[in-house]
Amino acid sequence: MGEASPRPSLAGALLRIWTQRGFAAWLLRPVAWLYRSISALRRSLYQTGILRIARAPVPVIVVGNVIVGGAGKTPTVIALVKHLQAQGHAVGVVSRGYGRRSAQTLEVLPDALPADTGDEPLLIRRSTGAPVFVAQTRIGAVQALIAAHPRTTVVVCDDGLQHYGLYRDLEVCVFDDRGCGNGWLLPAGPLREVWPRQPLARAGQADASLLVLHTGSQPQFAGYRAQRRLADHAVRSDGSQVALTSLAAPHGLPILALAAIAQPQAFFDMLTQQGVVLAKTLVLPDHYDFNSWSRNEYGGYQLICTEKDAAKLWQKVPDALAVPLVQTMDADFWSAIDRQLSSGHGHKTS
Repeated sequence: MGEASPRPSLAGALLRIWTQRGFAAWLLRPVAWLYRSISALRRSLYQTGILRIARAPVPVIVVGNVIVGGAGKTPTVIALVKHLQAQGHAVGVVSRGYGRRSAQTLEVLPDALPADTGDEPLLIRRSTGAPVFVAQTRIGAVQALIAAHPRTTVVVCDDGLQHYGLYRDLEVCVFDDRGCGNGWLLPAGPLREVWPRQPLARAGQADASLLVLHTGSQPQFAGYRAQRRLADHAVRSDGSQVALTSLAAPHGLPILALAAIAQPQAFFDMLTQQGVVLAKTLVLPDHYDFNSWSRNEYGGYQLICTEKDAAKLWQKVPDALAVPLVQTMDADFWSAIDRQLSSGHGHKTS
């Protein structure tokens, strides 16, 4: 298999630094202390009421992480939305829409451009059919969602654990096999906030609940478990499917797998586990826009990518294939979600 292209040098260096408390991490500790002080001040402004915490008229579930980089947040949001829909809830989703070129509040439609909405909100919309709104602030997105879809009964917030301006009734914090890395705050470590922590210590969230979900195979502390695998088929740009087993046919082109996600090697490994023989792998920066993509360089390959990358890649290479990620959670996780919603824990409408 060909060598994967290198990640951007700064990102790669930080990922290495964050795995241990080495010399470089110690050099960054003073900046991490400053980051911690600013974060503590910001939390205290919400705790004392100087900064306002807005409440939605329906329960809000925030799905996010405290560690930088992809830990499985978006697949968790998709699985959560589908579960709530199966329980009869009218679910809406809000997000900031990372990397989008517009700052306006808008609804994410199935035929939207990823550059306008962000790739993850578009993936959530297409995967679940639930209404998705993006805005500069989560509460702005919630208000637009409720105005357009007043029968919404639950809002799922894609990311935003550190967005204290929106009151949440339940938090789902997602971890992968990295755990907390070296356990230090940015930039000396990968943490956005101190961990472990007690849910009661969150700004203005004295009665919010916290569920910890592990998407990796080797959880480093207590929490619920999720299992992830790739589907046994890939999806074409027209929505039709092709079995992964058919890609190994002798007459097929050699396969180039590419990923513009935070943990690309996980995608490549799962493809291999599904029996897909990769002639080459290509790592691109997370949320890569494909604006400078040149198909000619890879014309002799069958391109295969993640669902998140597909909406952007298909604009350049319509015959590329996308492989869906299937994430399932243990029954006790869903029981905890349902129990919190049925009890109305922490939710107020005034």
